[in-house]
Formats: sequence, C-alpha cells, structure tokens
Amino acid sequence: MSNRYLLILIIFYLAVFNSILCQDVEYARRIIRDLASPGMYGRGYVKKGDYKAAMYISKEFKSIGLEKTYRRYLQPFSISVNTFPGKVQLYLNNQLMIPAKDYLVSPESHSAEGKFITYPVRYSDLIYGENWLKIIGESSDKFIVIDKTLPDVEILKKEDEERIREILRFMKMHPEYPAAGTLIVTNEKLTWSGSTIEGSKPFVILNTELPLTEIKTVEIKIKNTFYQAYQTYNIIGLLPGKLYPDSFIVFTAHYDHLGCMGRETCFPGANDNASGIAMLLNLAKYYSMEENIPDYSMAFLALGAEELGLLGAEYYTENPVFPLDRISFLINIDLAGNGEEGITVVNGSVYPGKFELLKRINETNLFLPQVKTRGVACNSDHCRFHEKSVPCFFIYTMGGSTAYHDIFDTPDSLPLKAFENYFLLLKSFTNSLQVRY
Repeated sequence: MSNRYLLILIIFYLAVFNSILCQDVEYARRIIRDLASPGMYGRGYVKKGDYKAAMYISKEFKSIGLEKTYRRYLQPFSISVNTFPGKVQLYLNNQLMIPAKDYLVSPESHSAEGKFITYPVRYSDLIYGENWLKIIGESSDKFIVIDKTLPDVEILKKEDEERIREILRFMKMHPEYPAAGTLIVTNEKLTWSGSTIEGSKPFVILNTELPLTEIKTVEIKIKNTFYQAYQTYNIIGLLPGKLYPDSFIVFTAHYDHLGCMGRETCFPGANDNASGIAMLLNLAKYYSMEENIPDYSMAFLALGAEELGLLGAEYYTENPVFPLDRISFLINIDLAGNGEEGITVVNGSVYPGKFELLKRINETNLFLPQVKTRGVACNSDHCRFHEKSVPCFFIYTMGGSTAYHDIFDTPDSLPLKAFENYFLLLKSFTNSLQVRY
C-alpha cells in the first residue's frame, strides 16, 4: 500500500470519526432545544409539561433500542405540588412589573386578587417581638413591604436570620395572618423553585430600582392550583451487559424543571437539566451500538420531580427495578452544558480511588481544564442513592453560563464548547469501571 493511499485512508477515517463526534454534539443540541422549547412548558406541572418531556424521552429510549421494564419505560409515582396556571400580574403604584425579571411569586403562594395599601417594614425589624406585634396589629388587609436592601442586613447574626425565617414562614403559611400579603424587596438575584405545599397568603420577591419609600399601592393577581396527588414519572431504560449482566453501571439525570409562573412566563431549564438528559442519551446511544455493547449491564434513569426535593430518586430507591446492591457504580449528571472550567465531582472524597481514576484519565487525555473533588452534598438525585449505600458520583460542569433557575437558562446560553470532551471523559471512565482484575 502506497504512503499516499494510506494517508488518504487516515484522513478519511479521521473525518468520519470527527463527524460522529460532531453528530453527538448536534444530537445534544437538538435534545436541549426540544426539551427547553416553549411547548414543554418548563417541564413542570402546568399543562402537563412533565408528561410531554417524559414521553419525548421515552421515544428517544425506544429509538436507541433500550429495553423496557415491565413492558414500559415509565415508572409512575405521585407528588403534591403547587402550580400557577392562571394569570400572574403585579402593579406597584399602577406600574406593571415584569415577571421573572422584576419579581417572582414565592412557589407556595396562594391565589390573590386586589389592590392594597402598603405597610413598609425593615427586614431587621422582624427580629424584635415588640415590632412583630405592632406589625400584626397594624397590617390588617394591607400588603406588607419588607426592605431587605438596607445595610443592617449584613450584620445580622445567625440566630437573627433563623428568627426571621420563621416569621416569613408564618407570613406565607398561617391562615390567621391578618395582612393581605407580603412583598420582600431584595438586591439578590431572582431564582425560582418549586413547592410541595400551599400557603395561605400571597408572597412576592421583588428586585427593582423603584424607590421603596414611594411604593404606596400593590395591585396583584395570582391564580394557583394545588395538587395533592399529581402523577408524574421516572423513565427507565436498560442495556444488558455481555459478560456481567447482573452487575450494573447506572446513569441518572433529572428531566423535570420549574414549569411556568403564570400563562406567559416559563423557565426553560436548558442547562438544568436538559443538558444532563442530552448527555445521558448520548451515552445510551454510544453503548447501544453493537461494537460498544458494555461488559456490565447499564441502566439509564431519567428521574422526575428532582426540583421538588429529589422525589423521583426517592421513589426509585424505594421501588427499584433491580436490587440496588447490584449497582457497581452510579453517575448522576446534572448541569452538563458548561465545562469551560472543568467539572466538580460530589462524593469525590468519599470514593478517592474512583476519583483518582477519573482525574488520571482526564490528565492523560487533556479532556477538560480540571477535575475538582467535593465531599458529600445532598444537592441532586445521587443523594437518595448514596443514602442507600450505592457507590456514586454527582458530576456538574463549571464555567460558562451563569443562568440558573431563571428565564435566561435557554439553549442559546449554552455553546456546548466542552460537551464533546466531557462525553469522552465519561465514556473513558465508564469503560475503566468495567475492568475486572
């Protein structure tokens, strides 16, 4: 074979190899774009956004060729959840505020409608019992406006903050609270969340340059719907191993997000965690190819209701489709869309041997700038497995987009510059986990 012909073959195979890798990234882009699209309604519980996402992922599992459990991919379970399917509007002094940019409705808020006179309160005033009694006595049918922007907030003690948190909880939850509602003004970034409980009064978090002393009226319209038993789903796909079918490597990623706050404001959740689902599906595609069939069995779990308190993971660990002690290792993938500054590995210090293996693979191949270790943290779905003594990592990317739990976490905010190398690192690490000595 001539050197010229050999060179042509090498160039051809490199081109094919690179096109496959690029296709992986393009596939990831499509998954992220689809899951974070307006038609998914933030993958929450307004207009069944969670179900739409679950069915979408099920179709991808089927297309990839993953096996079902009990003739289906879906594992149903019930949750309680507070939602905001109706109109959400806020006017201050007859000036319309922009939802998710100027303000957020606290996730446990109750329905409310009306125009109210304000009752101003300093955040630090909530510490003292005499102030609190005065507020209770004078705020009936008024909207309390709490100023958390003043300098004295910085010098509060830990016990002061705990006391204030209890008072704020009373304002949200207690049916005897006499005020019409509460608005707390902050300089902090607005980040939303979900709630499994329903409050008794409206509660709003505001970030605005409008002078607080000039806020005289609050006009509000909020419509909530609380579900005591809403059915949502985990999605489970299996890939039998060719040598050790009774041993499993498990990949998890939550597919739910925050849903919608009213009819027009939804939270896309591109990085959190459409990106994790995109990585999970990429790994499933790779290992389902005949030439890549793993020695160990693999399970791919797209878990629901993570944003409500790791509820899908909790349900799965209580109702596993195979014994948890057959899991050799579990990798939980969340916030996978960045990586320009590397990755952090929760439980890295718990499993130092596995962490050093991952770090060594990265240093040898120069996949990512760094692999940082972190200790135990109950901040994603891996936690429920860790509590059941399942060996696991939770890996998240660093750098890139700072959008988180807001309306700016969109597909356009994720260039996926490190996604390909992150995939290669996970693949290499997973292959190493299957080596038996």
